Amino acid sequence: MKNTNSFVSFLAVLSFFFLLFSYPTKKLSEDKLHQKQFNEKYNIFTISKPANMNFCGEKVDLKSEDIWERMDKELLKNIYWQSNTMLYLKRASKFFQIIEPILKANNIPDDFKYLAVIESGLEDVISPSGAAGFWQILKSTAKEYGLEVNTAIDERYNLEKSTKVACEYLREAFEKFGSWTMAAASYNKGQNGISRLIEKQGTNNYYNLHLNSETSRYVFRIIAVKEILENPKQYGFIYREKDLYVMPKYKTIEIDSTISDLADFATANGTNYKLLKQLNPWLRNTTSLPDKSRRRYILKIPTDPLLLMFDDFETPEQEK
Repeated sequence: MKNTNSFVSFLAVLSFFFLLFSYPTKKLSEDKLHQKQFNEKYNIFTISKPANMNFCGEKVDLKSEDIWERMDKELLKNIYWQSNTMLYLKRASKFFQIIEPILKANNIPDDFKYLAVIESGLEDVISPSGAAGFWQILKSTAKEYGLEVNTAIDERYNLEKSTKVACEYLREAFEKFGSWTMAAASYNKGQNGISRLIEKQGTNNYYNLHLNSETSRYVFRIIAVKEILENPKQYGFIYREKDLYVMPKYKTIEIDSTISDLADFATANGTNYKLLKQLNPWLRNTTSLPDKSRRRYILKIPTDPLLLMFDDFETPEQEK
């Protein structure tokens, strides 16, 4: 009996110490398991150096450690800003079909479509300096190249017309500098700015120029985006064709007189105000298209019935 009591006492003491130390031990094990799972499932990889890279057929010398380090930086930034780069891919499917034929018709290398990507993300944005549209054209430059810019109309937001202006600028820059790479750099720094740097530093090679931070990165950003968008799966961007954005079907109407009410005009042409403005973002006036000079404008009118599948809600007054 005495031995039995001693054994029970021993078990009680053992149980006490087990309860005392088991919770911290269990918690520590959970933390270790969590860390183990994190280490196994979450990884950030470096990327392998591409065998070769070029911009508009002009070789990028990746054997240079300086050039590779600058390129690697832009590749990593775009690869690991996944949401932003995925949006580039989706929008490219929608808008490159407009940009590519215009580049080709003006004998501008196809790689310059990626310049529009890094300038605006293929969105109609405006910069703090006032540059606007896909090609981020300044108001003074727009007027110099014949675009109309006023309170009612801003053709920097007309993708077709602004792309033609970009082509004209890039052609002039190429003829001046003899290099598409330098032409691209001048799109950021300005032709006069690049000319001054060439004269001061004694070299006309972009990769040998000492540049400000923005222009120093500029061409590398274009090439990095080109590399990823042309080889998305290689860099972990997986999508289905049905996931990409598409341009809605539309017809065009030529206008050479004032439209006094854009909403009424949209309704009369089988669409609505919102869709009219979306397809024609160069219409900056909220209500009308003034045209006292009888200039000709091309308006896009959506024809896709799926865009108009939602009926307007009836107001309480209409219900009565």
